[in-house]
Amino acid sequence: MPRFPWRAPLLALAGLALSFAASAQPAAPASNTLDQVRARGTLACGVNANTPGFTTVDSRGEFRGMVADLCRGLAAAIFGDATKVRFVPLSFATRFTALGAGEVDLLFLTSTQTVLRDTTLGLRFVHPYFYDGHGFMVRRDANVTEARGLAGATICLQPGTTNEQITAEYFRSQNLAFRPVLFEQNEQVRAALAAGRCDAFGFDASGLAAMRSSLPDPNAWVILPQLFSKEPYSAVIRRGDEGWFELLRWYTFALFEAEEAGVTAANADQMRRTTQDANLRRLLGALPEVGQALRVDPAWALNAIKAIGNYGELYARHLGPATPLAMPRGSNELWTRGGLHYAPPFR
Repeated sequence: MPRFPWRAPLLALAGLALSFAASAQPAAPASNTLDQVRARGTLACGVNANTPGFTTVDSRGEFRGMVADLCRGLAAAIFGDATKVRFVPLSFATRFTALGAGEVDLLFLTSTQTVLRDTTLGLRFVHPYFYDGHGFMVRRDANVTEARGLAGATICLQPGTTNEQITAEYFRSQNLAFRPVLFEQNEQVRAALAAGRCDAFGFDASGLAAMRSSLPDPNAWVILPQLFSKEPYSAVIRRGDEGWFELLRWYTFALFEAEEAGVTAANADQMRRTTQDANLRRLLGALPEVGQALRVDPAWALNAIKAIGNYGELYARHLGPATPLAMPRGSNELWTRGGLHYAPPFR
């Protein structure tokens, strides 16, 4: 028997799909974004401004979180100055259209790489900086322990996300009914959950942890242990700009490589002066050929690491055990510790 019989259950519509596919138009081929950024003097970074752990705005109007720091680190790599970044808040529903229209230089939102997004929008996903998966958060007093127990439930979802499609596909595959309620903004979802308008929230595990931590009574909510998808988050750029793609990809790799090699924000300068490892000397700019190949200063990665730390420092600062989210690294560990993050050689 459904645990939510008081709801008027609706069969999940077969046509419920990602709204970006209908609304976003293919982007025009990009020109040289790096030269445009340099000429402008600032990096325009598209973010979601209300995602704890990834990007939020504090009481002083400062952008905080893993994504915000990734934008700052890229500015440091390009300009040698982490402050030369302009944050552009975007919703999940409008992010791809804004990038395609040239309103931002890249997206560093929690954007999942999928085959249709990567091939039909005129955009290009760079390389995953975070691995996640879709799940559900439910009221503790509902005594639900697995997703099948959500039959007949009203579930908050956000349009323009893969979670909207995954939820519909899961319930359809199980021949179960649910009532989707769509909210574009995180704060709308938060208000609906707090007011009891939804029995559950379907989203990526990191987003569920962030949402739970921000609710008036976090202990009233439980995140179910099952994950139903692979959600690799990547920076996104316009197609047709190979130089920009290469810089963004190797920027991501540099943060992984720095952690593996033990390079931190505090010791990066010293390691550049003292290391005899050629791979590390290229990473830190003591040898110039990587910077020359990417058309940036030889110290591009050194400047980024000094500004935001290596990947492990970045993760611990925003998502680690001392933070409200306290997310285990899991797949986001380095490959040497059983995770998926791996940097090709710097040679």
